[in-house]
Amino acid sequence: MDDPVRPALTGIHHLKLAVSDLDVALAFYERALGAVRIPAADHRRTRDGGLYAYLCEVPGLGPLLELRLDPARARAHRGFDPVTVAVPDRASLDRWTAYLDAQGVPHSGVVTAIRSWLVAFEDPDGNRLRLYSLEEHGPDLAPDEDNPWVSG
Repeated sequence: MDDPVRPALTGIHHLKLAVSDLDVALAFYERALGAVRIPAADHRRTRDGGLYAYLCEVPGLGPLLELRLDPARARAHRGFDPVTVAVPDRASLDRWTAYLDAQGVPHSGVVTAIRSWLVAFEDPDGNRLRLYSLEEHGPDLAPDEDNPWVSG
């Protein structure tokens, strides 16, 4: 039997995070990442018009960010890090820590990762996001595996 040709992919359309309160989550992502809600893309149930998701553009992210109202999943995913966003270099992480400090967003500070550096922070539901530098370090730097922001 001939192997079928794998159809092409064209990238990530959007990322989805479970949240327990749409407005609280939106305010956080506006403050922390500069997210801009797209009201025309709000998700509503057809049967009753109930609002259950916001779609947002986040500068530099690429795909859209969907904040999906799902309190049970938000609780279950607490502390998990589903999204890692690239930044150019370690110096960018220093600028991000200063920015997050100014926005009142608790974070890990710059952490030595396996091949690079990262900064982790959480949204109000405990979804953990990571900013990860594309600049890499050498094998002389051991990863900070005991850091509570990055350990399993």
